[in-house]
Amino acid sequence: MNENKTNPLLVVNHLNKTVTSPDGDLILLNEINVRIYSAQSVAIAGASGAGKSTLLAILAGLDVPSSGQVLLDGANLFSLDEDGRAQLRGRLIGFVFQSFQLLPSLTALENVMLPLELLAINDAQDKARQVLNRVGLEKRVSHYPRQLSGGEQQRVAIARAFAVQPKILLADEPTGNLDMGTGEKIIDLLFSLNSEQGTTLILVTHDEKLASRCERKLYMENGKLDEVRRDHV
Repeated sequence: MNENKTNPLLVVNHLNKTVTSPDGDLILLNEINVRIYSAQSVAIAGASGAGKSTLLAILAGLDVPSSGQVLLDGANLFSLDEDGRAQLRGRLIGFVFQSFQLLPSLTALENVMLPLELLAINDAQDKARQVLNRVGLEKRVSHYPRQLSGGEQQRVAIARAFAVQPKILLADEPTGNLDMGTGEKIIDLLFSLNSEQGTTLILVTHDEKLASRCERKLYMENGKLDEVRRDHV
């Protein structure tokens, strides 16, 4: 693995997220600072409600922080408007959701083609077929999400995320809705594709087995993020 430890691919500086509730201000993220480099695999662990999914959404530009800075490949994410963030996300980021987030009216092939078409990539259908073949769904390309098992839907979601060959893949509890056996196959697939493409993998997980396969483990508690030393894991 050829990591670039000189220039971070992702830089987070003094990131905060506070929301107002009837009971007062609720701090979701508290002074997050982290640097992640090309081709690294990073797990973000912690209890439910610790702020993990909020952090991941902000890293993808799907949510906006109260303050702080996120640099993606040198671009200041929150100096851009919503359209600019969407364009940057489309070029640099793939996202795998726990609940798959497939469009029910589209086939597996069409779901994978969608981000390619949005980026006006040539031969979108051929590229989508190739990546669906890679995840073992060559016989399911014409099926709709309702016709697929949970594991198959997650494989379509992974194919969609990897189709544009993103520099960063964000995964939010990618095995959370799957049984143990299917989840292990999905884990193997994620890391295999990650290694092949040299993608930076950042995932939120409660699964210690999954977290242990990552090079780095970060732990969130009460909105704060800390590095877990490997000799203490």
